[in-house]
Amino acid sequence: MTWRETYEEWLNSPALSEEEWKELDAIKDDPKEIEDRFYAPLAFGTAGLRGVMGLGTNRMNIHVIRHATQAFAELIVAEGEEAMRKGVCVCFDCRINSDVFAREAACIMAANGVHVRLFESLRPTPELSFAIRYYGAQAGINVTASHNPREYNGYKVYWSDGAQLPPQHAEQIARRMETSDVFRCPKRMEYGEAVAKGLIEIMGEETDEAFLAQVLPMAVNRKIVEKVADELKIVYTPFHGCGWRLVPEALNRLGVKHVYPVKEQMVLDGNFPTVASPNPENPEGFYLAIDLAKKIGSDIIIGTDPDSDRVGVMARQGDEFHVITGNQMGCLLLDYLITAKRETGTMPEHPAALSTIVSTPMARRICEVNNVHFDETFTGFKFIAEKLAEYKEQGSYEYLMGFEESYGYMMGDYVRDKDAVTASMIIAEMAAYYFDKGMTLLDALDSLYEKYGFFREETLNLYMYGVDGLGEMRALMASLRKDPPTEMGGIAVARIRDYQTGDITIPGLGVVEKTAIVGSNVLYFELSDGSNLVVRPSGTEPKIKLYVLARDDTKEGSIEKARKIGESARALTK
Repeated sequence: MTWRETYEEWLNSPALSEEEWKELDAIKDDPKEIEDRFYAPLAFGTAGLRGVMGLGTNRMNIHVIRHATQAFAELIVAEGEEAMRKGVCVCFDCRINSDVFAREAACIMAANGVHVRLFESLRPTPELSFAIRYYGAQAGINVTASHNPREYNGYKVYWSDGAQLPPQHAEQIARRMETSDVFRCPKRMEYGEAVAKGLIEIMGEETDEAFLAQVLPMAVNRKIVEKVADELKIVYTPFHGCGWRLVPEALNRLGVKHVYPVKEQMVLDGNFPTVASPNPENPEGFYLAIDLAKKIGSDIIIGTDPDSDRVGVMARQGDEFHVITGNQMGCLLLDYLITAKRETGTMPEHPAALSTIVSTPMARRICEVNNVHFDETFTGFKFIAEKLAEYKEQGSYEYLMGFEESYGYMMGDYVRDKDAVTASMIIAEMAAYYFDKGMTLLDALDSLYEKYGFFREETLNLYMYGVDGLGEMRALMASLRKDPPTEMGGIAVARIRDYQTGDITIPGLGVVEKTAIVGSNVLYFELSDGSNLVVRPSGTEPKIKLYVLARDDTKEGSIEKARKIGESARALTK
């Protein structure tokens, strides 16, 4: 069926409300808009669905939610009666329609005989992962688009381990959606009936308290927080999202006396009225927090994204505030946990840390120096969670933390996804530790570079929108495989890792060995000086990501190398 025929089918469907019909009828003379909405369905993957809100197969709307949930319900039903009884936990964030989509997903599950635990109101993503494990649920659904712009929404799916859905299950759901009708296949039960029959159960404060009861023991050195509590001041912003209550609560229970929320951004609003983008990776969103920090005399700002799984930090240097990147914060936390656990005598016998192939090599260096085992995984916390599960099954290592460059951190064994609530608490403790030494987190970062070497990371995004964008991304990856660069930024390419095939190639020699992990569309260019460039299509957005990982003997040298490698990386697409 062509995109035009699909559009006509939707336009003439009795399943559409009058308002929905008007939305589609308004674009009848705009073929480009019709094509963009209907050229293909949103791809269902291990992270579920994500897209711009609106009507169409390539948009996030209630019909796509029903369709996906029916396929997910059928997967759970196929697992048997016990899986149906264990049921699903359903969560949602502050975005427009998130509560509507979450309730609709609950009603579809109930109609299929699957028990549902639905949060009474918005909650952080890590609390959903916790709830799945805490209640012994078979699966989970979270309606969120994480840190994406306001026009997006998404549908994250989880399995019984609290991590995002395994690839084989995602593939089954995708196949079911391909072979079923978006309007006719979903079963549905009215919400009130589902509640009355006990098929939908509401989660609230009791789950929050159970979650916090796991978060708080993750603190390593409460005494240092107590020591500086009268002086330490922390500014916090949830960017209008889910962290607004539990993050300040965790900080207060840790013993931080002076937490200053940014009032304008404590307002729950899916339009994100005070920021162009609610992404804590973007420093421009912190302008209100910076004003407040300067006013009250704080050295640190913590910001969590709308679903509170990512956390960004800014720290004072003189009279200005500067971003601490995800890679830098991961290294600060890793080094701090090693130091604090040794000082408090709580270091496990066989410690380990986890990160991803696109994150800073500095993490490996920290682990080498401190005799901590280190493993790399593919991008995504489901892979970090899989490795953690492997450690537990084998009884091999006790992990300290896992992190990836995109501002995600995981600690403990009660959550199997990024967790900004726990991370915010440990960041606050770490800030107290350095505050007691008369240091900001930027001072601490400088000391890490002096100890472990100078690393500099940059992430470049090449956006490729619409039907043409998918082809452009495929063409670029194919071109880099066929004719790879021989140098980047004037530095020779020493080896090339192709994680799709597992081949490790040395230019001029061919394949020399295999990667430890395989099966992801990633190219990794190792440069002769220890720097790297990684090229990877995004799994959730229409873009290719270029990760510049530079290393040098000096801070200035690492910055210059990152700039030159970045320039060469951009030239690859021209």
